[in-house]
Amino acid sequence: MKLLHDLLLTDYGLMSFIGIVFMIGMAIFFVLLFFNKIALGKERA
Repeated sequence: MKLLHDLLLTDYGLMSFIGIVFMIGMAIFFVLLFFNKIALGKERA
């Protein structure tokens, strides 16, 4: 419980949480982007 409290209610915890969420979001975005580019490349060939 202390860990969750530190993660969500302290300044360093919030910055860590925002960084983690941002990196996960970027990973999802790039995976979808690359799969879309691959699919478009296969259609042209």
